[in-house]
Amino acid sequence: MDPLSDVLSLLKPHSYMSCGMDAGGQWSFQFEPHDCARCFAVVSGHCWLSMDGVADAVLLEGGDCVVLPHGRRLRLASDLTLAPVGIKSANSAPLNGSIFSWNGGGACLVLSASFTFAGDHVSILLGLLPPVVHIRNDSDRSAMRWYLERMMKVLREPQPGGFLLGQHLAQMMLVEALRLSMADQVKGGVGWLFALADKQLGAAITAMHESPGHPWSLQEMAERTGMSRSIFALRFKEMIGTSPMEYLTRWRMLRAADQLVHSSDSVLTIAQSFGYASESAFGLAFKKVMGCSPRRYCRDRTASLPATPSPEKETNETTVERMFSLKSKD
Repeated sequence: MDPLSDVLSLLKPHSYMSCGMDAGGQWSFQFEPHDCARCFAVVSGHCWLSMDGVADAVLLEGGDCVVLPHGRRLRLASDLTLAPVGIKSANSAPLNGSIFSWNGGGACLVLSASFTFAGDHVSILLGLLPPVVHIRNDSDRSAMRWYLERMMKVLREPQPGGFLLGQHLAQMMLVEALRLSMADQVKGGVGWLFALADKQLGAAITAMHESPGHPWSLQEMAERTGMSRSIFALRFKEMIGTSPMEYLTRWRMLRAADQLVHSSDSVLTIAQSFGYASESAFGLAFKKVMGCSPRRYCRDRTASLPATPSPEKETNETTVERMFSLKSKD
């Protein structure tokens, strides 16, 4: 798989609900922090997005799509000078994938999809993504149009199987938005998506993801990029915030952790598949990244695997708070 698919596969994202918000007049809604990613797509009208940790507010216009991977507190508003209303207090009735109307609607129609992640060490993986992924290029909007139209049809014309279809459409929107953002990255940016979009650094990252068990050296990685070893190491750390060898070790351990829980392979077999000659050497590297030994990690995670909720139960329990990923942490 390519690096973006690799990371999203380990995150194991799923949308537990999608819905729409049709606002009229002047309005301002506040969304509290939550351990999920959010995706907003503006179908018509416009609104402002303001989020903790991001200095400048973002104007979202019809056709725009934003992915917010980190679950920070945010506001959507027609006017940011208005006092915000908590979204969970605006309407507590179950929406079950429909459209929530405010002040009669008509001014701004926004679709919302919310994702939790089943993968372990989500913070490590989400740390690779920027706080705001904004899709606004005209050609990229066209690519997203199909998803928007299908989502609207699912929301407005409920049919058998609509819940599952809505989940898959929302997840596809997430992947498409990240992919388009990576393709549209501009020079001078910092972060993992920017590095993937860079032809030279992207080649090195792809090579590490394709063959994590290969005995990579810094020199060999640099040769893949056409740069000297020193220049490659410097650019890699400036863009991603860690050295190439540290990135490789972390990626190996994240992949190994997934195999420990979801395969029947022995610790030694997994260690050897990632380039470690002995279980003890692998165990030291694993504990440094993951915080515990491979065997303890496997034992703890296997014992705590949750049961998968049924769609019916998920739907019946959903309120406007959960639909917009706003359920406060207890």
